Amino acid sequence: MPTQEMITAAATARFEKLDLEAGVSLQNVEVAYETYGTLNATRTNAILALHAFSGDAHAAGEGGWWDSMIGPGKAFDTDQYFIICSNILGGCRGTTGPGSINPDTGRPWGMTFPPVSVTDIVRLQKMLIDSLGIEKLLCVAGGSMGGMQALEWAVAYPESVASAIPIATTTRHSAQQIAFNEVGRQAIMADPDWNHGDYYGARAPGRGLAVARMVGHITYMSDESMREKFGRRLRTPDQFEVESYLTYRGSKFVDRFDANSYIYITRAMDDFDLTQRGALSALFDRGGTRFLVISFTSDWLYPSYQSLEIVSALRSRNCDVAYCNLESRYGHDAFLVEVAEQTELVRGFLASTIKSLKNAKAPRRA
Repeated sequence: MPTQEMITAAATARFEKLDLEAGVSLQNVEVAYETYGTLNATRTNAILALHAFSGDAHAAGEGGWWDSMIGPGKAFDTDQYFIICSNILGGCRGTTGPGSINPDTGRPWGMTFPPVSVTDIVRLQKMLIDSLGIEKLLCVAGGSMGGMQALEWAVAYPESVASAIPIATTTRHSAQQIAFNEVGRQAIMADPDWNHGDYYGARAPGRGLAVARMVGHITYMSDESMREKFGRRLRTPDQFEVESYLTYRGSKFVDRFDANSYIYITRAMDDFDLTQRGALSALFDRGGTRFLVISFTSDWLYPSYQSLEIVSALRSRNCDVAYCNLESRYGHDAFLVEVAEQTELVRGFLASTIKSLKNAKAPRRA
């Protein structure tokens, strides 16, 4: 079949109420989302792409955070599948978050926005998927925080997920991962313009947010990739190339992201801990979800041992799981840039998932 032009659409869904784990309810919640490809007549070809903490609903097309993986003929082939990506709760790209208007005050929520969790984020995604008339997703897939959401889907709604692809992720943050996020939060809160989160309509805490992003970029790369990309080369007589790069990335981030969202979302990541709900093996052994777990050898932010913990829990219950620890020099960023091997893995996994679903429905011979 010839490759077709990718069909895309952007929309906003609205829900009257969302109950949060914090024990409060959000009213009139909005969710920005994009779709790619065409939903088939039986509504069985839908895949939910889950973004990392600084991403948004724009997963594919020009500037899309996973454009290398979503599109005609790509890993998530829009000639075959209907891909959905929504901006997460607490975000700042069209979904309700701290920068949204509090209906009780008529002013932005700021730090009065209630705490949100990965569970809340996925609960809102489930409401979106239900509103689209999709009873069961063919797959949920994402890297980093997106992988946490994929795991949450498999645990919270196993009957609604045929397969999951958690990439470069974990069931709970380590002390080191929490520490890096806290440095970013402290950088934001130390900015004089932060004003306890009440900066809307005034100067935003751009300096603190830029530093937070700079710290993040250091963790996303590996020593080898930084040495290859920058070495000790000078940009100017008194500035290294790596300094210039980090400054640039920080300044660009300020243009598109909200500092309060950074605080809320990183806290949701740090609070995520599936082990608090019981043994991982028991949590995953509920709905027959198939898994493809991917990690990268040079990823020191989400090291391979964290993916192996997921795989070991699944294998202890004889769950259907495939695992690949891919060789890479790009660090945590590998899940966004190591396209070739991931494409083959994902393509084969989705095909085998469809085959297993058909076999499960086929009548058995006497």
